[in-house]
Amino acid sequence: MATSTSTPPDGAPGTAPSDGTGTGAEQQRRRTLLHRLDVRGAPYAFVAPFFIVFAAFSFYPLIYTSWISLHRVELSTLNVMEWVGFDNYTALWDDDRFWNALLNTFTIGVLSTVPQLLMALGLAHLLNYRLRGSTFFRVAALTPYATSVGAAALVFTMLFERDFGMINWMLSLFGVDNVDWENNKWAAQTAISTIVIWRWTGYNALLYLAAMQAIPRDRYEAAALDGASRWQQFLQVTVPGIRSTIVFTIVLSTIGATQLFGEPLIFGQGPNGITGGADNQYQTLGLLLYEEGWKNYQMGRAATVAWAMFLLLIVMFVVQRLVGRVKARRA
Repeated sequence: MATSTSTPPDGAPGTAPSDGTGTGAEQQRRRTLLHRLDVRGAPYAFVAPFFIVFAAFSFYPLIYTSWISLHRVELSTLNVMEWVGFDNYTALWDDDRFWNALLNTFTIGVLSTVPQLLMALGLAHLLNYRLRGSTFFRVAALTPYATSVGAAALVFTMLFERDFGMINWMLSLFGVDNVDWENNKWAAQTAISTIVIWRWTGYNALLYLAAMQAIPRDRYEAAALDGASRWQQFLQVTVPGIRSTIVFTIVLSTIGATQLFGEPLIFGQGPNGITGGADNQYQTLGLLLYEEGWKNYQMGRAATVAWAMFLLLIVMFVVQRLVGRVKARRA
């Protein structure tokens, strides 16, 4: 008897669907490949915009600045470069203005960072309590940070004015003569540090507050059962619990102090702002960079100052890491 064979229709049991794109196994492999690309490639796609922007506006300028620092370049003729090697760095090393600016940056950084972080820690500790209108106080603490550096520096410059400033008026009530805040070295650095403290204390306080609220309440309850006072709880529970945040704010404040520019520039009220006063009494590294590049038109030397600031931050970071390791070993 003759038998006839026929092709089973698409979709019949035991057959793979066919839509003209290949067999079922090929489709499965394609789905697997797409799934792997989605799982493994999606994170890179999400972070790619950041790295693209970082490479374009941070990494490339950093490398190009290092190249410029090895040349003699003037602002008016940026396309003309004369190779000088490390002459700019040796000249900067022998420049008294650089060491003066470095010392001013250090002293202003200490005068602004230490009180700022201590005040922020105390303010965060107060805001951590259940207070009426706590949201208002938290927003008010952040208001100085949201204020323009130009507006803040201009207002404080008027407050510290020698003849008609409110600060000198208040000091005169206690028999203190008018202080020349701009021309006196330590008075000028104190005034500039006050501007920095006012702007950044609330910001750091909110960082500390967020870290404090992450500390489990049972630690405070256990400390209270052991008879610890509020002050002892603050020292033994709160401070150790936010230690990583404190280190973060110290690093952040150190970077900000090294790059300090707007406050002393506006405080000078004119040409003296660029030079940091008539005697460079409050000129920071940021002002020195600006003076070399946009007043003296020496972009190569300005790039050298920028790289000196960058290397200084690296050295400070390495020192901080070494100190941290030594403390960890002793503990």
